[in-house]
Amino acid sequence: MQEVRQIIVPVDFQQHTEELAEYALGLATKLEAKVVFYHVVENVVYYSDFIPTNYSMDREETFVHAQQKMSSLVQDSKNKWMQCSGQVGRGDVVESILEYSQESDLIVMGTHGARGIEKILLGSVAERIIKRAKCPVLIVKMKKK
Repeated sequence: MQEVRQIIVPVDFQQHTEELAEYALGLATKLEAKVVFYHVVENVVYYSDFIPTNYSMDREETFVHAQQKMSSLVQDSKNKWMQCSGQVGRGDVVESILEYSQESDLIVMGTHGARGIEKILLGSVAERIIKRAKCPVLIVKMKKK
């Protein structure tokens, strides 16, 4: 079995981010692996719990907001496992995760279990990552809240 030295954990800062981080940190502790939380900012007007003040400032404000959330996630996570860091990227979510994970040994990501029209219209990021990733992908089914 290949040694797992670095785990990439894509996060979206939605309701299950803390649960996913907890799971990934527990796994990393057992494997003695480094954790890198990774978030991608797409070019959208409304993002997570943040609404930009005007459309022209949207991209930069959203990116700064994501960096602040990442900093908070990493700081909280270091209390559980010191070998963690975070990165915020830009662009297409799937393409960016795949590119960023090139040097990783494992991707740990959550799924919300989209069904029906939601899955047809939006697709599944997790499904697309599984199909194209160069390393193993562990999908964690998030509990419904």
